Amino acid sequence: MEKIKVLLADDHTVVRQGLRALLEVEHDITIVGEADTGRQALRLALKLLPDVVVIDVAMPLMNGLEATRQIIKEVSNARVLVLSSYSDDEYVRQVTESGAAGYLLKQTAAQDLIRAIREASNGNAFFSPAISKRLLENYREAFLKGSPAGTRVDRLTSRESEVLQLVAEGKVNKQISAELCVSIKTVEKHRQCLMNKLNIHDVAGLTRYAISKGIIESTVSPRL
Repeated sequence: MEKIKVLLADDHTVVRQGLRALLEVEHDITIVGEADTGRQALRLALKLLPDVVVIDVAMPLMNGLEATRQIIKEVSNARVLVLSSYSDDEYVRQVTESGAAGYLLKQTAAQDLIRAIREASNGNAFFSPAISKRLLENYREAFLKGSPAGTRVDRLTSRESEVLQLVAEGKVNKQISAELCVSIKTVEKHRQCLMNKLNIHDVAGLTRYAISKGIIESTVSPRL
């Protein structure tokens, strides 16, 4: 039987080791690679063509949600499972909009992850029970109000989202230019566009926004 190829992406080595140990004992799953940044996860997904990518939300250089969007776009057969320590509405909304095949809470990943990988590889979605409950509640509330659920307000492009994260991480334009392999003028253009869209015109404000949207973490989050 052909094994399910899995790529693990988390910026904490101990978490990746724990996930690997959990999965390696399964006869139908094989770990093909590990990444510690969202950008590395995208590169490895393009190179290794995994069946399933398990990725943390809060990742340096490119967060897990943006990496998910780009992996789904560039690696047509890959399914992405997002891990997070948080279950608030904003995280749930962003994950469902990203095109991920599932959202797992780290607190219950040990119980759910294996089943989630198998479901994802078969083309199905899988959410931790707490997340499923929240999704149902949100859609029920939207239905009763007669409004669409999960309407997205902020329409940043993928590149603008990348620039936003790097700015929030404290990178200056020259560093962002080198990281993204684009000119400084291009970075400045994207930076101005995202500030105009968000109506935020200072680094502190952009950082607060990035934290509120789960793009970066303000503190170290709970881990497995």
